[in-house]
Amino acid sequence: MHASSRDLPQARTQLPFLVRARPYLILLPALLILVGILIPFGMGVYYSLTTYALNRPGSLDNFVGLRNYDRMIHSSGFINSTTITLKYALSATIVELLLGLGIAILLNRDTLLAKILQTTLIFPMMVAPVIGTLIWKLMMQPSVGILNPILNTVGLPSLQWASVPETALFSVVLVDVWMFTPFAALILLAGLRSFPREPFEAARVDGASLWFTFRNLTLPMLTPYIIIVVLFRFMDSLKQFDIIFAMTEGGPGNTLMTYQLTAYRTSIQYLRLAQGLPYAVMLFFAIYITSQYLVKFWGKAQRRAAGYSS
Repeated sequence: MHASSRDLPQARTQLPFLVRARPYLILLPALLILVGILIPFGMGVYYSLTTYALNRPGSLDNFVGLRNYDRMIHSSGFINSTTITLKYALSATIVELLLGLGIAILLNRDTLLAKILQTTLIFPMMVAPVIGTLIWKLMMQPSVGILNPILNTVGLPSLQWASVPETALFSVVLVDVWMFTPFAALILLAGLRSFPREPFEAARVDGASLWFTFRNLTLPMLTPYIIIVVLFRFMDSLKQFDIIFAMTEGGPGNTLMTYQLTAYRTSIQYLRLAQGLPYAVMLFFAIYITSQYLVKFWGKAQRRAAGYSS
């Protein structure tokens, strides 16, 4: 005989304690991480509403509301930080996406060379960003670096790289592209390897060109993977700190003073924590809004790739 619905609560209470507590134990690490994130974030938001400075602990009690945010928006460096942050994030994400797509298409072959290149492709991702940046900084030195002699060999003029404002952004984006293009390539390569073969074989039999196949088959089916790359790389580029700091510390001058660098310099170097935190809070909400939009767009693209109309 089957147990009635009234017997189920009694049956649950007879289970061992560890079995009944298993769902809560599974959720416990996520809860600890959430609390570990929310507490510092809440403290940061509160500090940004005061006049707190690291060299004046008593200033924490001075609540000033949104005065620090108003000061940030009307400061001379706010527009520069916003522009540099967006330029860096957009240029790094676009270049890495395009290069990663090209590399993924080239490696989507069952050859020995493709297998070897797939393995070596992850090497830049195994290097710590600061270490990789210092290596590139040494190679970019006008006197002892190897990049300028290489440019001269192919008939191109020497560059001052990160030493001058004209090429500073290009230099740090170049390091970012070298380091994180493999991530984009591997994600897109996994997407290409997951495609069904039947539509492509039918297109080949019908005599479709490579461009027609790419535009009408490959690209629509690859769109969810493209959005994943854009989501992760754009969010990471918005909060980029280590590459820029290791290369120029935000210079020359204020050329590379992104939100992260401005928040660090104001809060840690100048000890004005309450005035630097609004940049970090602003960056958090920018990343949150962007990620929410991209996740929704990814869901729609995934449904379209699966054959659903919406």
